[in-house]
Amino acid sequence: MAKTLDTDLCVIGGGSGGLSVAAAASQMGANTVLVEKGKMGGDCLNYGCVPSKSLIAAGRAADEIRHAERFGIEAQDPVADFARVRDHVRDVIDSIAPVDSAERFRALGVDVIRAAGRFVSPREVDADGTRIVAKRFVIATGSSPATPPIPGLETVPYWTNETVFDNSDKPGHLIVIGGGPIGLELAQAFRNLGCEVSVVEMFEPLAREEPELVSIVVSALRRSGIVIHDRSKVTSAARDSEGIAINIERDGQIRNVGGTHLIVAAGRKPNISELGLDEAGIRYSPQGIEVDAGLRTANRRVYAIGDVAGGPQFTHVANHHAGIVIRNALFRLPAKVDYTSIPRAVYTDPELAHVGLDEEEARRLHGNIRVLRWPVAENDRAHTERRHDGLVKAITTGRGRVLGASIVADHAGDLIQPWVLAVSRGLKIGALAGMVVAYPTLSEMNKRAAGSYYTPTLFGGRTRRLVRFLMRLPA
Repeated sequence: MAKTLDTDLCVIGGGSGGLSVAAAASQMGANTVLVEKGKMGGDCLNYGCVPSKSLIAAGRAADEIRHAERFGIEAQDPVADFARVRDHVRDVIDSIAPVDSAERFRALGVDVIRAAGRFVSPREVDADGTRIVAKRFVIATGSSPATPPIPGLETVPYWTNETVFDNSDKPGHLIVIGGGPIGLELAQAFRNLGCEVSVVEMFEPLAREEPELVSIVVSALRRSGIVIHDRSKVTSAARDSEGIAINIERDGQIRNVGGTHLIVAAGRKPNISELGLDEAGIRYSPQGIEVDAGLRTANRRVYAIGDVAGGPQFTHVANHHAGIVIRNALFRLPAKVDYTSIPRAVYTDPELAHVGLDEEEARRLHGNIRVLRWPVAENDRAHTERRHDGLVKAITTGRGRVLGASIVADHAGDLIQPWVLAVSRGLKIGALAGMVVAYPTLSEMNKRAAGSYYTPTLFGGRTRRLVRFLMRLPA
């Protein structure tokens, strides 16, 4: 006989967003059930953020050895032991996993069910024979790699972000289909670890970012030896004597790219096919579950958060969604999602980070804007690190309110944070220009970029005339 649980809140999906909701709800007094069929921690811990940044760190360590000569240290070509690199990635995952474990969440008072959850009615979910009746549901099932419709792709072995981190052998020549953040991050990591790498992108690499900043990243990738075929469509894939061969088309011309291994990083799809959404009266599309500004679905008992809700696909967005749902579902507060100050980062070398409006969007929406730039090459700390490619670019209104910022630099993902605060709080540029920052740090670039807003006035003719007048006065 099926077991029935009657609870306050049922969360389907144990990734970052789902875990945040479950932990907060339980600790705030709500009876909470968490349903997860796969690995606790979801994509971020097991296949995404954590393993990819661990692999990037290994690649960067190898690259530092390769270029040690610039610091007066005898350089050598590093040899990467891919089995040990894999073990390093697994060790990092294992060190974080206890925080996301079923045992920890049970200790927090969450009833964790390790099974697939499927709606069988508008207010019931079945999880391997357990019937869960809840006042509120939260769908947090995330997304998975999309498979592009490439003829012959099904005949060749390929990796996605869900399988590449299990690799223990060095690829001779890695082909990466997809020039977005995932594709380029993995491409550079493998290149730094000594592999030949080719990237194929149908449009421009990092197409959603500003071309001015993307060009700096792409130039660095190409200097490292990565071959990037942009504006190129993959027309077929097949096995050959070397391993894998793909045909690509650009401007009507067909060429062959051969390699030993293949990564497909050409987008993601929401995990919705097994949820029984029709039975729950929930509207959805191939892009994800339809939600309102409060993340509520067509079924008023059900919320959807993270990748499955069709918005920006970042762990920090899922966690932001979690906070919105807690306020709505538990406290019945009219909380709404606001994406205007959500940052994003690409963890290449140099990194690229952005928040708010870019230059084109700002001109379209505000007309009169100011564009501020400060080159990394004018930062002393960047010179000590021998990493001085890039710039800080900030956008303000004509009256100085910060609208957005983009950074290409070492640690851009960290450097963007003051601009996130400025955009989210509607601060004026003087708040950043007036900061006292430690010297020598990369953070000085933010202050310098902000301070450049005042340069035309501060060093203009009126100021010069005023100072000359004041200097004539008696001491």
